[in-house]
Amino acid sequence: MKTQKTPTLPDIANPRLVDRKYIIPFILVTSLFALWGFANDITNPMVAAFQTVMELSAAKASMVQFAFYGGYATMAIPAALFIRRYSYKSGILLGLGLYAVGAFLFIPAASFQQFSFFCVSLYVLTFGLAFLETTANPYILSLGDKRSATRRLNLAQAFNPVGSLSGMAVASLIILPNLWSDRRDAAGQMIFDSLDAAQKADMRVHDLAVIRDPYVAIGLIVVVMFVAIALVKMPRTDNRGVKVSSAETLKRLWHNNEYRSGVLAQMFYVAAQIMVWTFIIQYADNLGINKATAQTYNICAMGLALSFRFIGTYLMKYFAPSRMLMAFGIGASICTVGTIFLQNMAGLYCLVAISAFMSIMFPSIYGIALDRVDERDTSLGAAFLVMAIVGGALMPPLQGAIIDMKTIAGMPAVNVSFALPLVCFIVVTIYGIYTARLARR
Repeated sequence: MKTQKTPTLPDIANPRLVDRKYIIPFILVTSLFALWGFANDITNPMVAAFQTVMELSAAKASMVQFAFYGGYATMAIPAALFIRRYSYKSGILLGLGLYAVGAFLFIPAASFQQFSFFCVSLYVLTFGLAFLETTANPYILSLGDKRSATRRLNLAQAFNPVGSLSGMAVASLIILPNLWSDRRDAAGQMIFDSLDAAQKADMRVHDLAVIRDPYVAIGLIVVVMFVAIALVKMPRTDNRGVKVSSAETLKRLWHNNEYRSGVLAQMFYVAAQIMVWTFIIQYADNLGINKATAQTYNICAMGLALSFRFIGTYLMKYFAPSRMLMAFGIGASICTVGTIFLQNMAGLYCLVAISAFMSIMFPSIYGIALDRVDERDTSLGAAFLVMAIVGGALMPPLQGAIIDMKTIAGMPAVNVSFALPLVCFIVVTIYGIYTARLARR
């Protein structure tokens, strides 16, 4: 007769990161983090690509980000209500379906050559991402001991940069180098502006096809993932069948100061992230670096984010997530100050280094904010945290408008524009300080 093993003190102090019975669902759902990471970071360089080939201002080209992250704001709450009624698995499948539809809409968008059509395609695509993020994040938190939930989410989120790096690699190796509109003469000047209307039209047809094809390819991969998850049995960890009033949930969430301020911090963090990764190319361009080469700095930034995500997850065994968030917020703020005031390659290096400190921010804010949320309220609570991604829609156009000013007070406007991410990182740091103090009570 076998005797049950009594948990040792280290087992109790350091609960298992993922329960054995949840390993397969954890792996499958974690793969989704890479899928939306790919979509996020293949899209960021498209702002610069569309700006040239469609002859747009930086502010108007930034509407790519407005459409992309606006989809999150539109669909996060409906996604949460859908998950409440059905299940996490249903939410994942619907999210994958919408993701694929949005990706395939790039085919007619390229044919009609309408910038607004591309924005609509991205808008629909992010309907799917809203479902996936609203579903996957709380599902990961639920797959094991609550004490290890934030570490578990950081581990899952560590695979988000893997997808991001893949998206950036596709942008830098397949899209940007093959854009005819970005060709330069011997003096390093772009030739596109000197061409006649017919020549520009030919380039536009070619370049929009180059932009279209990777989205169609990822759409096909998403279809494969849809079939795979549809065939796998996923354990239920949600509260389906338990009647919960949405009004009561909203009331509880509103009176939860830690959660409410977490939503605000998440909005500012996502705004900072999108601004930092979107405008690396414009920052490098101001230093005379072409788009394809500039994208390599974006890849380096994402590599740092990936490395430090794993490092940060490990350190959370010894330091509270709130303290880690505070420290990383201070580091990001210092690097951003360097980005603003150093008008040379050192400034670009500071801009890249910001990503190391951004690495743990999203999952840490997410986990901290939901830590004291009633389990009945998790799906709707998660939805507002995903909805906070709208910060990525609101801030980039404003930064683009600043960049269009060319110079401000004798400084390059692109440098000055990073004052916006600086404000955002200060807000994140304050949230880290606030929650660290709460944890001591």
